[in-house]
Amino acid sequence: MAVEEEKSSGSLTFAAIYARTSSPNQKFNYSIKEQVRQCWDFCHQRGWIVKYVFIDEAQSGGTVERPKFQLMLQKAEEGEFNVIVFWKLDRFCRSLVDLVNIEKMLRQWNIGLCSVTEFIDTTTPVGRFNFRNLASVAELERELIGERARLGLYALAREGKWPNPHPPLGYDKDEDGHLTVNLAEAELVRRIFQLYLKYKSMSHVAYLLNKEGAQTKKGKKWNARAIKDVLANSLYVGEYSVAGASIHVEEYRIIDDETFNAAQKLRTRFTSEKSERPPMLPERKMEQIEKIISKYREALRKHNITLGF
Repeated sequence: MAVEEEKSSGSLTFAAIYARTSSPNQKFNYSIKEQVRQCWDFCHQRGWIVKYVFIDEAQSGGTVERPKFQLMLQKAEEGEFNVIVFWKLDRFCRSLVDLVNIEKMLRQWNIGLCSVTEFIDTTTPVGRFNFRNLASVAELERELIGERARLGLYALAREGKWPNPHPPLGYDKDEDGHLTVNLAEAELVRRIFQLYLKYKSMSHVAYLLNKEGAQTKKGKKWNARAIKDVLANSLYVGEYSVAGASIHVEEYRIIDDETFNAAQKLRTRFTSEKSERPPMLPERKMEQIEKIISKYREALRKHNITLGF
């Protein structure tokens, strides 16, 4: 709706501003503060009254499951404003499917979309046409970025380089991006395999490591899932598979093939054979019982309950 029409009719247009950053260290030209400022000026020039400002920080545009974005949609359904204003289309949403669905939903609620830097005004047929064209461009850009990222990961993998700053237990990452065996952690990896082959229980291996004070790569306590991640990692036999690239790097080997294969056979025995799970070992069972009794006693003390026996 044009400003002249609004003024002549005496109606008021209430606007909601939406702004978003993708990461805490925003590298785009316009920060949250600048996005909001430009949107506010845009509304002021058109005589629109800003009723809400919704801000999502460090949130991906690839999904609409953003806290403030969802709150904004809730307020839109309640009819709290007439138009949503954003700095640029990719700040609002990057998925073409989501964009089209949201625009259709907002249209049913008589709410428009306006971009400060692009010719978008979905209250008109031409504006809706431009919206869909720009949404298609946003989707293409997102796919190209994803494709470039996959190609970059593939190139790193082909060179045997680790693609992120967090190497698995047993390794460090050098300045070149290659993995080097961390001798102390490699011993822990070998111990995990040995304990598992001996006790045949991931939970019990985790229990033993926690009892010894051993920690995961991230400095946390062990659990069955963390033990499984170690046992299932073929990198420990030099098989490097990342981003679709699979190569053998003997320098990465920590476990011999015989030990690794024995662990895999043991690990998958319940799915491949009719095997019964081993009972909990007495030592671990007693500890579990003690924990339950301790929690029970604490609950009694908390509620000042005294048992008469």
